[in-house]
Amino acid sequence: MHKTLIVTNDFPPRPGGIQAFLHNMALRLDPERTIVYASTWKRGREGAEATARFDAEQPFRVVRDRTTMLLPTPRVTARATALLREHGCESVWFGAAAPLGLMAPALRKAGARRLTATTHGHEAGWAQLPAARGLLGRIGESTDTITYLGEYTRSRIARALSPEAAARMVQLPPGVDEKTFHPDSGGAAVRARLGLTDRPVVVCVSRLVPRKGQDTLIEAMPAILADHPDAVLLVVGGGPYGKELRKLAADTGVADAVRFTGAVPWSQLPAHYGAGDVFAMPCRTRRGGLDVEGLGIVYLEASATGLPVVAGDSGGAPDAVLDGETGWVVRGGSPGQAAERISALLGDADLRRRMGAAGRAWVEEKWRWDLLAERLRELL
Repeated sequence: MHKTLIVTNDFPPRPGGIQAFLHNMALRLDPERTIVYASTWKRGREGAEATARFDAEQPFRVVRDRTTMLLPTPRVTARATALLREHGCESVWFGAAAPLGLMAPALRKAGARRLTATTHGHEAGWAQLPAARGLLGRIGESTDTITYLGEYTRSRIARALSPEAAARMVQLPPGVDEKTFHPDSGGAAVRARLGLTDRPVVVCVSRLVPRKGQDTLIEAMPAILADHPDAVLLVVGGGPYGKELRKLAADTGVADAVRFTGAVPWSQLPAHYGAGDVFAMPCRTRRGGLDVEGLGIVYLEASATGLPVVAGDSGGAPDAVLDGETGWVVRGGSPGQAAERISALLGDADLRRRMGAAGRAWVEEKWRWDLLAERLRELL
């Protein structure tokens, strides 16, 4: 029986978009033929208990390494090799090509017939650095396929690969659960609870870090309020940038028009998307291209919920928007452009409906999990 070993540092209960990507794909593989080798989320009793509860609920076997950061060390490579042999796995999926794909030669020698390595956003940054670029080249030569999120990441990662390895690249982005994210996801209840029922709502769902552009939205609010005095910015998510964002809202004089929810459980995210009239996350590239948006699954989740989106132009974010059809792409870090597009959408209900409907249809056509999981099964 053909089995697959998934080797990943990124896996729940550790939170994050890559973790959700790997988990959703794993759930759509045959559980009797899937083994996951992952790092431990965090040390201590609380982390151990959360991890044990999560692992016990999975339909497939999860083997945890003792380390909180899975790296291709000799010990980890030996453990992965032993698991491959013990379970008779013929295919391997590296949850992140860099650096875990460096284990590929050892796993090939141990009997793996198909090795697939998935890239996200950080590998595009690796491709700019000489030493890291060389490692990506080695990974490309020793695996059968390197996957990419969209054209932005493909074009940059391909520069680090041989022509033969670049030609074997296949697109494999994360998907959207269109049955979970949909226009009737409970947004009205969230609006009522927050006292926003009759107000135009701009919602941003994301981790609070500088790249995501919540600060740009706050700086855009004075211009938005000039056109729509009752508008409110709903900032959903937690993260290290939260304190600075709250101070910025106060300093900009828009604190009364900005609501911070803090971190929200995943099960409540669809309703928080649905609380918005417009979704906006004007992300920007930082650190000379090393801090870049790989794709921006939040735009697609918003589209599935029936919202028009305003995206930044960082990295692969534009790949998640049909510019002019499902929303607009603006220059990251430009409050003026963000305010112009958001105000236009808030002032035109028909335009919002058209763009929201187009986004929903696009997700159903191209971005459903079952379609993308079938592509992974073919690669494995």
